[in-house]
Amino acid sequence: MPRIRTTVVGSYPVPDWLVASPSEHALLDATRVVIGIQEQAGIDVVCDGELSRFDINHPETNGMIEYFVRPMDGVTQRFSFDELIAYRSKSGMKFRTRPPGTVVGPLGHGSLDLPLACARAKALATKPFKFTVTGPHMLAKTLMDKHYRDTAELAHALADVLASQVRHLDADVVQVDEANLPGHPEEWEWAASAINRVLDAVKGIPAVHLCFGNYGGQSVQKGTWDKLIRYLNALHADHVVLECAHRPPEELKAFADLDPRIGFGLGVVDIKTTDVESADDVARAIERAEKTLGAGRVRYIHPDCGFWMLKRSIADAKIRALAAGRDRFEGITRHNSA
Repeated sequence: MPRIRTTVVGSYPVPDWLVASPSEHALLDATRVVIGIQEQAGIDVVCDGELSRFDINHPETNGMIEYFVRPMDGVTQRFSFDELIAYRSKSGMKFRTRPPGTVVGPLGHGSLDLPLACARAKALATKPFKFTVTGPHMLAKTLMDKHYRDTAELAHALADVLASQVRHLDADVVQVDEANLPGHPEEWEWAASAINRVLDAVKGIPAVHLCFGNYGGQSVQKGTWDKLIRYLNALHADHVVLECAHRPPEELKAFADLDPRIGFGLGVVDIKTTDVESADDVARAIERAEKTLGAGRVRYIHPDCGFWMLKRSIADAKIRALAAGRDRFEGITRHNSA
């Protein structure tokens, strides 16, 4: 295994044929294709593309919210028109037109079944497999809450449900995703407390992904990485997977204060542009990061976020560039690469 591992963040563009004729068999076929593309490109830790979460009714978030909260006990999809208008006016909710649900009672598992989705996808992979879970901070911030009436308390209740599910995941890496916190760093303490309940339940390698939003190719959250260092250092994670390619290069200096026990994952592929990076671009990004943070500090490279909003041809080319750039940086020659 190379010193720097390649991985993806999670989502992949939903194939047109899966949308046109969805079925469980078609979903497995599509997942097989997505994993195969990554493995043939030389990605070390592959993901299922989060295809089972695609929700055509909520394309703004690609089902990353609804998939988790709608099946839960204590959540309803009923709300008044006045509540809907109030929800749209909330700070930080401009990327959503409707809430994923309203919390009206104690949260429970309901029909949520993450272990089955994980097992079906992992069975299709021949390389180490990653399964992704949307984090409790993000979920709590998007829900309407008539029961707990405290966002931090709601986040911890969500974390308890997720942790019980995560405990049964048979994945080499479990990555918990938080895309709202970078815009609200003042909430870091209770956000860290909640996510650590989930991370502590991971049987394999726990990881955390953070970015500044990925909705139709737009950044939603405004902020800087230096405001989140205390949060990152509080995580019970093996490594973090961070948006860097779309960010100002000088922000890399903030990660000099990242606890050495936490592996640094460097975003080297910008998913908010259709330009495809070259292998040289990726290699130079790694070199710049290691010059700034020290040789050996970068443990993973990856895209800034998921690929769901790109065309498949562009996503596939960026995946190939990711692996080729790492190989170029480390001087690896592959004779059987696709």
